[in-house]
Amino acid sequence: MRRRKILQRRGKLRRMIDSPYLAEPGKKFKIDHTKPGDTGDFKDRKDAEEATEDNLKTLEKLQDKLYAQAKHAVLIVLQAMDGGGKDGTISKVFSGVNPQGCVVHSFKRPTDLELAHDYLWRIHAGAPQKGMIVIFNRSHYESVLVERVKNLVPEDVWSKRYDHINAFEKLLADEGTTILKFFLNISWEEQKERMEARLADPKKNWKFDPEDLKNRERWDDYMSAYEDAIGNCSTKDAPWYVVPSNHKWFRNWVVSDLIVRTLKKLDLKYPPPLKNADGIKVK
Repeated sequence: MRRRKILQRRGKLRRMIDSPYLAEPGKKFKIDHTKPGDTGDFKDRKDAEEATEDNLKTLEKLQDKLYAQAKHAVLIVLQAMDGGGKDGTISKVFSGVNPQGCVVHSFKRPTDLELAHDYLWRIHAGAPQKGMIVIFNRSHYESVLVERVKNLVPEDVWSKRYDHINAFEKLLADEGTTILKFFLNISWEEQKERMEARLADPKKNWKFDPEDLKNRERWDDYMSAYEDAIGNCSTKDAPWYVVPSNHKWFRNWVVSDLIVRTLKKLDLKYPPPLKNADGIKVK
């Protein structure tokens, strides 16, 4: 136990969870080696329902302890191609948590004020305080994805950012933030089906942006950018998990399972009971 505490203080005991979807730190990542349509050991949606619901109920309990204890902070990063399911993941996986202890930051095009600062300024401002789960719907990785693919900044600028990002995430981790990063991995064919379904549904086609089609034309460029971002920035402090996401139900199970297993390793506890509570009279 004493050795465990020493390792924790030195930052050498990490909370990285083993998973077939982990982008192993220190190794090159190749998108071609992944299977967006994978469903693991489940046969179908119905087969996964009970396991997913168990995860969501457990997450609700763990988040309650996280909020009450106010000792740890948790950062969830979601990245995906257009139609990849970031909103759906947030809606399903975090459906039962207490809104007081969970915040979603959606990073869109930077404002003039944000552009007047370094690219991590607005990101750091959104990092979680102790007791909180913060979800980044898109994130600082846009600066090595969109800005790279669209040539918004030159290579000698974006190529330095992997080291910046790793240093930033290590700072957060060393200060008590547990970081989980998920790339919701869909196939080219699945994206096409989702875009067509979105256009056909009057209640959803407001989400469609013609820019999505331009991004789709750059699919290979984005895949190269994701390979470099994940390969360079999956670390023991802040691991990347590449989640098969063609099947939404399986995506929800993988994400919820990894979050639950990670939170369990934090040894979350409620604060000690109030002393002499039985002697306090409420008038």
